[in-house]
Amino acid sequence: MSRLGNLGARLYRGEVGYDFIGKRKIWYGVSILITITAIVGLAVSGLNMGIEFKGGAVFTTDEKPKVSVSQAHESAVEASGHEAIVQELGNGNMRIQITEVGTEKANQIKTQLSEDLGVPEAKINADLVGPSWGEQIANKAWTGLGIFMILVVIYLAIAFEWRMAIAALVALIHDITITVGIYALVGFEVTPGTVIGLLTILGYSLYDTVVVFDSLKEGQKGITKQTRWTYSEVANRSINSTLVRSINTTVVALLPVAGLLFIGGGVLGAGMLNDISLSLFVGLAAGAYSSIFIATPLVADLKEREPQMKALKKRILAKRAAAAAKGESVEDEGDDQPQDDYADEAETAGAVAGQRRGHGRTQGHRR
Repeated sequence: MSRLGNLGARLYRGEVGYDFIGKRKIWYGVSILITITAIVGLAVSGLNMGIEFKGGAVFTTDEKPKVSVSQAHESAVEASGHEAIVQELGNGNMRIQITEVGTEKANQIKTQLSEDLGVPEAKINADLVGPSWGEQIANKAWTGLGIFMILVVIYLAIAFEWRMAIAALVALIHDITITVGIYALVGFEVTPGTVIGLLTILGYSLYDTVVVFDSLKEGQKGITKQTRWTYSEVANRSINSTLVRSINTTVVALLPVAGLLFIGGGVLGAGMLNDISLSLFVGLAAGAYSSIFIATPLVADLKEREPQMKALKKRILAKRAAAAAKGESVEDEGDDQPQDDYADEAETAGAVAGQRRGHGRTQGHRR
């Protein structure tokens, strides 16, 4: 077995572990700091909305221009008076995108580009995008996001409990805020591809959170009937038991996205790949972080406020203090720990087998 696999098995059995819940104030502080940075970046720089949202014109040449990309960019800025995005296509042609341009202005820009690029005006295609269309896309995206959040809360409240639903919602908002803030700080263009990426990472983040919650749901069965572990300690064991799985799935998911972002978008200059790859990369990393460091610790905080959990913690601490005074170890006492379904089934099967053996011996004695 590999070292990582051996570590995962030991984490799952509870032989080793890291105190994530005990250090939750540190994680809360880190998340608050990152979130504040993202909000400040969003407030100061704002989002670089793409042409689909602002409206504008896209000029595509049908033959290779006689100038470089940088020269074409200067010509487009001079002709339009707005910032332009110039991309060289695979066949040597160019795609020039200029926001906030109307029909009349687009015709003037097309004529000027024809002269500066050395391409006949008939060989330049101009596609106009109205701002109202982009506004409709934005409104539908916000509507879809709101519906998604509501359905998530309802589902988690039914499948688990309302505390887990609230914690998952906070984690999702945390992931969205960080991703949007990174877009503002980096200055990448926001396009419909970005919206798709955001919705994708929400689903992934939720999946990772549900895996931990499912382990926590199993671990908390019969928790009030024992005096060995508090709820926070059970939650911490749940995180550790799924930690290696979370790391593996996150790394595997990040590798192809990193290829799109750093190789496709950075090295090869395929700028359109940046629209979706940055949101996926940041969102996947933030989702894995929030499921471990935000969602589950928040559930533990909310759950520890319950009277029965407070009473349980009080009993456990009193028992540990008494054991420490006698020089004994509470960990050696395994008769009051929560048993899982397999242990219950094994105990029941053993009892039934014992009854059968006793019944057989009784019948043999009578004979």
